[in-house]
Amino acid sequence: MRSSKRLFLIVLLTLAGLVAGQSWAWWSWARSPVAEEPTSKENFVQVQIPEGTASNQIGQILETAGLIRSTTAWKLLGRWRSFRNAEGGFQAGSYVISPSQSLQDIADTIWDGDVVQVSFTIPEGWNRERMAAEFEAQNLVLAADFLAATENIPYERFPWLPEGIPHLEGFLYPNTYQIGSAAVTAESLVDVMLRQFEEVALPLYQDQPSRYNLLDWVTLASIVEKEAVVADERDQIASVFARRLEEGMTLGSDPTVEYGLGIVQTPENPLTYAQVETPNPYNTYINAGLTPTPIASPGIKSLQAAVDPGPTDFLYFVARYDGTHVFSRTLGEHESAQNKIRDRVEAESDG
Repeated sequence: MRSSKRLFLIVLLTLAGLVAGQSWAWWSWARSPVAEEPTSKENFVQVQIPEGTASNQIGQILETAGLIRSTTAWKLLGRWRSFRNAEGGFQAGSYVISPSQSLQDIADTIWDGDVVQVSFTIPEGWNRERMAAEFEAQNLVLAADFLAATENIPYERFPWLPEGIPHLEGFLYPNTYQIGSAAVTAESLVDVMLRQFEEVALPLYQDQPSRYNLLDWVTLASIVEKEAVVADERDQIASVFARRLEEGMTLGSDPTVEYGLGIVQTPENPLTYAQVETPNPYNTYINAGLTPTPIASPGIKSLQAAVDPGPTDFLYFVARYDGTHVFSRTLGEHESAQNKIRDRVEAESDG
């Protein structure tokens, strides 16, 4: 009897060892990378995990994409992670994963929410139409959706925004941004730029005395941004505009006419007299004062120049079409400078 019991125990232990060995061999296989050799960048796979996707469904997505060997192993790993960290979880988003990553590495990536980052740059002086076109070109959001989002003023999140503005022109701060791909919506693009304005630009206005309210300040800065090409002239341009506003003169700014008509002039195709004489709310040759809204997104230098412009003897300036301007004290000087520049441009065209 004793020998029978001993034999049974040996058989039982042997079978348990075989099962354990087979289980360990399976687990080693299941958690190993699908591709044993490192893959090139071209072979990385991008997978999208929608919001609310259960852990088991994530495993199916990964197996279908050829990134893991076993959904059963994924389930076991997910349960173990949930047991160890009840507050954690796999996160939605867009991920770029290599088949040469192990099951553990892939789980770490999705558990930590290491999503693909979308990068975009908004240069100083862009308006919201230009931004919308770029976002659509980059397949981030539709241009129409972005424009609609800029017309839905989020006062609940940004109560400092001026009351009654029809859109967010001027307050979408120009910068280079990175956001998670899962977070890209028209509203999130608007929010990240408004948040940057709140953090960078708004303190400048709040900390320094200004003769303008918030809307007028940003509007003036946006016109300065579109007029100034050479950094050294920015303060002078802001001062000329401030003096003209004080004296009740029209600003006579070409970029405001361009904005109102939806056009862009060039040295070869400057604004015509008919265009300058076309009535619209943004025509500062016809209408005194500032435009109803900003005409572009000003950068910090233009905002600094506009917050409290210094005194100046100049009342006029005209572009040389090389980025610089000729500043004049009288209308006669200004008209003479205009004629000289026009003659030069025509001579260069004929030549």
